[in-house]
Amino acid sequence: MSQEEVVFGLGSTTIDELVAVAHGAPLRVAPEALAAVERTNLLLAGLAASGQQIYGLTTGVGDLYKVAGVQPDVADVQLGMLRSHASGVGVPHDEPATRAIVAAIVRALSRGHSGIRPVLVTTLVEMLNRGVTPVAPSQGSVGYLTATAHIGLVAFGEGEAWFAGERLPAATALERAGIAPLVPAAREGHAIISGTYEITGIGALAVAGARALVDVADLAGAMSLEALRGNTRGYDPRLQSLRPHPGQIETARRLNALLADSEILDAHRDHRLQDALSLRCIPQVHGSVRDALAYVESAVQTEIDSVTDNPVFVVDGDELLALPGGNGHGAPVALALDTLAIAVAEVSTMSQARADRLTHAALSGLPAFLASGSLGMSGFMIPPYVSAALAGENRALAAPASVHTVPTCAGQEDHVSMGTTAAIKARQAVANAERIVAIELLCAAEALDLHAPLAPGVGTARAHAAIRAHVAPRDTDRVMAPDVDAVTTLVTDGTLGRIVAEITAAATATAPEAATAPEGDPRVD
Repeated sequence: MSQEEVVFGLGSTTIDELVAVAHGAPLRVAPEALAAVERTNLLLAGLAASGQQIYGLTTGVGDLYKVAGVQPDVADVQLGMLRSHASGVGVPHDEPATRAIVAAIVRALSRGHSGIRPVLVTTLVEMLNRGVTPVAPSQGSVGYLTATAHIGLVAFGEGEAWFAGERLPAATALERAGIAPLVPAAREGHAIISGTYEITGIGALAVAGARALVDVADLAGAMSLEALRGNTRGYDPRLQSLRPHPGQIETARRLNALLADSEILDAHRDHRLQDALSLRCIPQVHGSVRDALAYVESAVQTEIDSVTDNPVFVVDGDELLALPGGNGHGAPVALALDTLAIAVAEVSTMSQARADRLTHAALSGLPAFLASGSLGMSGFMIPPYVSAALAGENRALAAPASVHTVPTCAGQEDHVSMGTTAAIKARQAVANAERIVAIELLCAAEALDLHAPLAPGVGTARAHAAIRAHVAPRDTDRVMAPDVDAVTTLVTDGTLGRIVAEITAAATATAPEAATAPEGDPRVD
């Protein structure tokens, strides 16, 4: 299916736009952005010849900033910089991650503050659009420099790249794609490695995944509440208004919309005075995740629209000024992505608790392990084990990376962000949580079957039908993994998220008033 073209201009680029490029959407850089790039580039030669010491242009980089002088062969210097920095190890980043990093590079360079030629920008765009994906190792970055060096080499015909399913020498991949390799000009190696592009690209993928995940986690929690014959008293807007954290109020609103008109809840309204915390406190926990995600999303969005090169170049009248600084330090996004991993761990552990409860006969009042078929049937005994393992992994991934700074580069770069590790951790945590929530949904769908002919709520019924369209109920043991995979796909492809969006939008349209802090509350101006 063709995707809509994304245009990078001088205005803001959204997380969704960058993620779309990562997943194959065609990209174009607007003429006004290329004009800004060209204007700075045309002034760069004069600045280089002015006799000023300009970091990375008339000096070395890192602790070699003290080595100054006119660079004898610009192409050799820039290629040498990329070759030496291309020191990454481990498995390569996958295609969406690498494309996201390249898109982040293009976005930053197209702002016109790096001194490079427009042709470098357009070559990177052509690599994206024609399917040339650099081989960039995923380990060895403290927040910048390594993976981007591997990526940069490909634009100049060195290194390796994937093309049409083959891992090839970069020059071969470019030739097959009909792209001419460049000879680097001033700053064109340095500019590619100096920014927080790896953190930004992978972080954007993590944020987009988490944003979709939390909506589906609400749905899973709603289905579990119904299946366990819980009650919605804990979601009452009047209760929520007395603790008006935005995410908490929004989560309760969504739960009430999804569970509206539930015959199961109506029939068991007095079954239990108070539910377990994994059911009763979904608004408080998922709401906290939503509030944390809002902060993380703001940080990543700001980073996408930032220039994190060093130095940056600004035009003042007809004069070009070089401003060395620390915009390449990844702390703003590293701390945010560490927070995201913690938030996702909260979703994971709560979902796992509900899945375990659904299969625990003494707690659920349902058949043991939801096995209503033949004697000796194991049913859903093992999927919560899988959730427990993944939730345990997510607790480990929640340990922050950003606190593990160590001095590098002969003490010149003596505090680093470890933001690449933070981004990779957060993205992996989201992927684990997608499977954890899928397992809860699978268990909850089976448990809802046991309440027939009573119907679920308007939202949970639609979700149950979507799951049953791909996964049949169990009356005997069969291989479980394909069913987990099928429901995980419903989580990741947006099928279940669209149900949540449509149900909550309809509920808002019919009852637009939202829970707010009560009149006279001192927290309200």
